[in-house]
Amino acid sequence: MMTDLPAAFLERPIAHRALHDLAAGRPENSLSAISAAIEAGYGIEIDLQLSSDGVPMVFHDERLERLTGARGLLGARDAAELSALRLKGSDEGIPTLAEVLELVAGRVPLLIEIKDQDGALGPDVGPLETAVTNALRGYEGPVAVMSFNPHSVARMARLAPKVPRGLTTEAFAPHDWPGVPGSRLEELRGIPDYARTGASFISHGWTDLASPRVAELRQQGAAILCWTIRSPEQEAQARAVAQNVTFEHYLA
Repeated sequence: MMTDLPAAFLERPIAHRALHDLAAGRPENSLSAISAAIEAGYGIEIDLQLSSDGVPMVFHDERLERLTGARGLLGARDAAELSALRLKGSDEGIPTLAEVLELVAGRVPLLIEIKDQDGALGPDVGPLETAVTNALRGYEGPVAVMSFNPHSVARMARLAPKVPRGLTTEAFAPHDWPGVPGSRLEELRGIPDYARTGASFISHGWTDLASPRVAELRQQGAAILCWTIRSPEQEAQARAVAQNVTFEHYLA
C-alpha cells in the first residue's frame, strides 16, 4: 500500500540536516539548526542512527569523530552518553528523535532519513525502524521517512503503513560506497524497489537527475525530491526535473 507524500513537502524547500551554520553556532542536525529552519519556514531533513540502548539519535555519521570531540561508533554508546556529548562548535548534545518531534510539533514538514544499519545496504535491519515507528506514534503534522536501504523502507511499510515513505537514491558510484559490493550498487542504480516498498517519492542525488529511471518514475506519479543543492544556480538546474530541493550553505 502506498501512502502519498503530503503536498507540504513540495511547497517549501527542505533544509538539509536542518538550517545548519557552524559559524553561527548551529551544527548540522542540532536543535538550534532545527529551530532556525522552523523560524525561516523551511521543511527539515534529519538523519537517524541508533544508540546502544535502542534510542533513535539525530546524527548523520556512524562514527562520532567528525561532529563531536569523542571517538568511536555512535552505536556503542547509550542515549544518555550521546546527549551528554557536545556537538563541535556548540554547547548542544546529540538530540533524540523524540526531542526533535517535540520541538517541530508539526509546524513544518519533517523528512527523516533512516541511515543504513546493515553496513552493505542489505537485509540486516529492524531495530531502528521499530524505534522510529514507536517514536512517531501519535505525532501530528507532515512527516515522511526514507532510506538508501530499500530493506529499511520495506520494514517501515510493514511497521507504519500510514507514514509516507520514499527511497533515497543516486548514481551509487563505488568510491562513495566502500564496503558495498559493486553488484549491489549496480542493482540499486536502477531503483528496482520503488513499487514493492510502497514508496511515494524518491530523493535523488541532484547531479544524476537526468537519469531515465527518474523520468520514468515521475511519469508514473512519483514525487521527485533531490539532494544536496548548494547554490541558486544548482537549484535552478535541479528544478527542471525535481519538484523540490534539499539545500544547505545558502537560502533556497
